[in-house]
Amino acid sequence: MADENRPTSGAADGHSGERRPPRPGGREGGPGGRKFFRRKKVCKFCVEKIDSINYKDVRLLAQFVAESGKIVPRRLSGVCTPHQRRLSLAIKQARNIALLPFAGRAA
Repeated sequence: MADENRPTSGAADGHSGERRPPRPGGREGGPGGRKFFRRKKVCKFCVEKIDSINYKDVRLLAQFVAESGKIVPRRLSGVCTPHQRRLSLAIKQARNIALLPFAGRAA
């Protein structure tokens, strides 16, 4: 019903009004589409049985800091919740004593 009130000329709104054909190998999962298997991320600290996360271990902490200077979130790094909390505290301590930068490199 709402479509009846719209103008039919495509030049007025910048669209031609035609629907795009579906992309090959899209999310339908039909023939020709490759199923993507995502491996479950495991906590690096749990696997290696690292109990304490030290703020002085800059090489370890730098793996969990993005180039922009932000702490990498759990869903991207795969670290479990308790270790993510300890990790973020250690990164913040290392920043305060100038072992890690607060911001990334200026582009």
